Amino acid sequence: MTRRPTCDERFPGNDLDATVWIASYLPAWSSKAASAATYEVRNGALRLSIPPEQPLWCPVLHETPLRVSAVQSGNWSGPVGSMQGQQPFRDGLLVREAQAPLFGFTPYLGTIEVTCRAILSPRSMFSAWMIGIEDEPNRCGEICIVEIFGKDLGHDATSHPTAQLGCGIHAFRDPALSEDFAAPTIPLDITIDHTYAVDWTEEHVSFLIDGRPIRTCPQSPAYPMQLMLAVFDFPDWGTPGDLTPPTPELIVSHVRGYGAPEH
Repeated sequence: MTRRPTCDERFPGNDLDATVWIASYLPAWSSKAASAATYEVRNGALRLSIPPEQPLWCPVLHETPLRVSAVQSGNWSGPVGSMQGQQPFRDGLLVREAQAPLFGFTPYLGTIEVTCRAILSPRSMFSAWMIGIEDEPNRCGEICIVEIFGKDLGHDATSHPTAQLGCGIHAFRDPALSEDFAAPTIPLDITIDHTYAVDWTEEHVSFLIDGRPIRTCPQSPAYPMQLMLAVFDFPDWGTPGDLTPPTPELIVSHVRGYGAPEH
C-alpha cells in the first residue's frame, strides 16, 4: 500500500507560491486588497499576524467586528453582482470583485497535515480548515482540522498548558452532511509546533494531533476541498489596546498532503 504525495509546502524563499496560495480571505465579498493578510515568509515558515492597525474585514456586511489574516489554497467567483462565491456568511451576498480561478491545493480524500504554533490573546483564535470549492452550491461543507480560541487556553492541576481543540464537520448548506463538531480540552501548548491532521476517507474523517487520534466523524464530504489557514481577532471581546502584547500570530512551518492509499 502506497501513499501519493499531493502537497509538501515548506514555505521556502521570501514569499508565497502564487500558484498555490492567495493571501486574502474570501476576497469575492470585498476585494483582494480589502481582505489582504498581514504576513511574511521567512526562515521556512509562513507568519500570519494581526497588528493593531489592521482594518476590519467586511466591516459593513459582517454582523460582528472581525479582523483576519488568512491564506487559502483555492479561489474563484462569478461576475460582479452575482451570488457565486465561496463561503457566503449571510443571505443575499453579492460578488464585489470577480476572482480568477485558483486551484492550488484542492484534494479529495487522503491525509492533510498542518504543522504550526500560535500566539493568542483572549480575544483571538487560529484555525486550519478545509472548505468545499463550491463549484456546485451544495459542495460547501467544511472539515475543521483545528480551531483554538485564546480565551479557552488554561492549565491543568500540574500547571501544564491546556487548550480546547475544536475539530469536526460543519454541514453549512450541504444536505448530505450533518453538524458534528466538538472541542475537547487536552494538554497542549500552542506556542510550540504541533501537527494537526485529518485522515479523510469516503466513510469518515478522523482528527489527530501529533499522530494521536482525537475523534472521528462517521461522514465525509464527497468533493474536492481547499485549505484555509488563518488567525482571527474579535474586537468586541476586549478593550482598546489589549492586543499589545501580544499581537495574534500563526506560524505555519509545514503543510503536507497525501492521497488516499493505493493498493
